[in-house]
Amino acid sequence: MASTSSASSISLQGNGQKTSLPSLAGKNALQINLSFSFALPLSKVICVKSSGTVNYNEVVVDEEMDKIRRLQNGSDVRGVALEGEKGRTVDLTPPAVEAIAESFGEWVINGLEKERGYPVEDVKVSLGRDPRVSGASLSVAVFAGLARAGCIVFDMGLATTPACFMSTLLPPFSYDASIMMTASHLPYTRNGLKFFTKKGGLTSPEVAEICDKAARKYANRLAKVSTMLRTPPTKVDFMSSYAKHLRDIIKERVNHPQHYDTPLDGFQIIVNAGNGSGGFFTWDVLDKLGADTFGSLHLDPDGMFPNHIPNPEDKTAMALTRAAVLENSADLGIVFDTDVDRSGVVDDKGNPINGDKLIALISAIVLKEHPGTTIVTDARTSMALTRFITDKGGQHCLYRVGYRNVIDKGVQLNKEGIEAHLMMETSGHGALKENHFLDDGAYMVVKIIIEMVRMKLAGSDEGIGSLIKELEEPLESLELRMNIISEPRHAKAKGSEAIETFRSYIEEGCLKGWELDSCGDCWVSEGCLVDTNDTPAAIDAQMYRAKVSDKKHGQHGWVHIRQSIHNPNIAVNMQSSIRGGCQSMAKTFRNEFLQASGMDKILDITQITKFVNSG
Repeated sequence: MASTSSASSISLQGNGQKTSLPSLAGKNALQINLSFSFALPLSKVICVKSSGTVNYNEVVVDEEMDKIRRLQNGSDVRGVALEGEKGRTVDLTPPAVEAIAESFGEWVINGLEKERGYPVEDVKVSLGRDPRVSGASLSVAVFAGLARAGCIVFDMGLATTPACFMSTLLPPFSYDASIMMTASHLPYTRNGLKFFTKKGGLTSPEVAEICDKAARKYANRLAKVSTMLRTPPTKVDFMSSYAKHLRDIIKERVNHPQHYDTPLDGFQIIVNAGNGSGGFFTWDVLDKLGADTFGSLHLDPDGMFPNHIPNPEDKTAMALTRAAVLENSADLGIVFDTDVDRSGVVDDKGNPINGDKLIALISAIVLKEHPGTTIVTDARTSMALTRFITDKGGQHCLYRVGYRNVIDKGVQLNKEGIEAHLMMETSGHGALKENHFLDDGAYMVVKIIIEMVRMKLAGSDEGIGSLIKELEEPLESLELRMNIISEPRHAKAKGSEAIETFRSYIEEGCLKGWELDSCGDCWVSEGCLVDTNDTPAAIDAQMYRAKVSDKKHGQHGWVHIRQSIHNPNIAVNMQSSIRGGCQSMAKTFRNEFLQASGMDKILDITQITKFVNSG
């Protein structure tokens, strides 16, 4: 049952230890008048426009509105919430967050009214957050914004991103929408918002619409914002219900013949939560299913992330987990990111499994259950992964980078009658058709644990890593970054110019042996890296992939160039099956494209040059 208590703290217990977290918003803290004041530069020009459709003058300050619009990062909102980053000013302020939350609340209400055909009342929205130190003050701004929109607000406290979405589905909660406050693996100075309805996460165009409305609200309140939150949000304990949901899945699918309720008895599993929100999986899932979790790391939430970046791609996180697995002779190690929508694992031999390896592992499990299904990934995966999937009887669809792009492609394919049960990006975001197309790091680990127990019950002692022993690794693989030399407001346009120039150079034959790869090795004839169907997906960031060949080796590699949606830079990924192939491609990329086209004047090519010179 949902708790409506307004207790001042939340108790979390793991491995016999309790951590007391300050309440997100106690009753006394919320029943105050919050004021946010802004001092405008004297040189700023404020244009007042009269509108015949409203009863007030609309104050439009373009520069300030652009600041809010730039907070959009694909399907999320992200920004700097605390001082401390060199060259970055705080832009995710309480007034900005309040305006965005209010616009989201209005967007939800409008959507429900269109869907139902009549006015709606009592629209319920939940908020969860990771342990970042800016979370408490920004949570109050979210509560205020949602209240302004007319929503009833529920405070989930410390939570995970997948749990926020599931709070819209699992009874007795079943909220109309949810917000997760997190910036994933980014530094403690950052924070952000992720949005959900019962249909899933919002798309980039939907978030752009919300941010545009929020920008206008923000501009209209530049002088002062004063919000009285007369009714505090109702505190609920959703995470306990979510953990039980995961436990029930493991028990039902393992169906252990000797001990149904404790199917993990006899297994030692180590969790590295990175001081994020993932500690619950240790004490509220694994421990209660009988697992030995001794040796687990960094379970206590700490928004300063003192030990390492909570990220399954982080080398320190993986190395510490590997060491703990080997030291304790554990069966499995788990690494969660801050908000637990991504995960990675370490097998019993100490082998880190993330990136292509994690996609291969989940693919092997899913293809046992759904032979012949299509696996959708981003276009940075290796040619070896494609061979692995097809050798297992599956189909591989490569699509644009961005976890939302990959998931939405899988949804589209299923609607068109092409069975796609797994969508996964190399960063670790993975979604399954059976789990509402939700990228849930804990659910992915649940799938791995179930398979691990099944293998043991079948008499195998090989461990989970044996499922990917046939996966070849690319001989060379790297990622380089080029910062865009521009004011922040012009960075996106400059980045798009560079990406489109790259496309033109290849199409015009300026790079010998380079050819635009519009479909990768995917068997789906329409869509893929470039949508050609009647309803192409909106593009949140420009990107292209080129396959590279020569007379001696044939096709030996590829180069993928894309504009970051999080930062003003361009990422360049390369893979090659021959020694020295990446250095050779980087040299061609620099000499025959960047310098020949003049793009080196708007891009910082330091990393490219350093790699060309040093290899």
